[in-house]
Amino acid sequence: MHWIDGGTFQMGSDRFYPEEAPVRTVRVDGFWIDETPVTNRDFAAFVAATGHRSFAEIPPDPKDYPGMDPSLAVAGSLLFQRTAGPVDLDDYSQWWTFSTGTDWRHPHGPDSSIAGIEDHPVVHIAYQDAEAYAKWAGKSLPTEAEWEFAARGGLDDADYAWGNALAPGGTMLANYWQGAFPYGNTLEDGYERTSPVRTYPANGYGLYDMIGNVWEWTADWYGQPRIERKGKGSCCVPANPRGATKRESIDPATPAVVIPRKVLKGGSHLCAANYCQRYRPAARHAQAIDSSTSHIGFRCIMRAR
Repeated sequence: MHWIDGGTFQMGSDRFYPEEAPVRTVRVDGFWIDETPVTNRDFAAFVAATGHRSFAEIPPDPKDYPGMDPSLAVAGSLLFQRTAGPVDLDDYSQWWTFSTGTDWRHPHGPDSSIAGIEDHPVVHIAYQDAEAYAKWAGKSLPTEAEWEFAARGGLDDADYAWGNALAPGGTMLANYWQGAFPYGNTLEDGYERTSPVRTYPANGYGLYDMIGNVWEWTADWYGQPRIERKGKGSCCVPANPRGATKRESIDPATPAVVIPRKVLKGGSHLCAANYCQRYRPAARHAQAIDSSTSHIGFRCIMRAR
């Protein structure tokens, strides 16, 4: 873990997606943070010690999902699959499929394993799995503000964790999608899926893979950012801000689906210039807590006592 001194920074961005705005000045206290995302090796040690069964390994209870066909209550997770050519980018069902028997042990489908990719980030992790690991490790999941502060690496208001150019001089500095998503990955970064942690340079705080590779869970409920006003002067800058309430995190576009959502940060190997340009510290995404995918992982923090 690395110690991050607390400080004040400009959180959010007004240059990309509306859910990142407004830019607001906030302060966070110091904390320790994992140098890398939790790896397959790390998660396997946790499972061996606790017997934890991940969300994707347990068939859902139809009683929790009114109207669900009981025959569909099988264990599995969402798996990305390239399309044969251009598709409607508003229809994510074109490239996401529910794969029975896919989970953290079988990240690329039921017949795959983590052999040979022990040092890649663990994936197919639902929020409850990340929380359980953090508790076992004596750690916590970061807030959105803590995560973003750490990801910036000391570069306040830069678009990326390393500056304002995505690939300075053509150099790949993170694992993301090059080419036309979701069919034309040119693999300039060398990876079709996840990459081993520490493959790319660390940011200014010595942290790896804060950008790209896998999305990372935070502890905050998802909601529209807001500026907290506490008076005038630097002494009144909001400290350690938190997200929305659990109720506010419910997707207003699907009121019948009452599943709360947490904030994901950092983007993944599936973010591309033509789709989901969220390989940035300010970027954020809403994720239902009962969902796991082949591009979501996490890392932990420890706050000063």
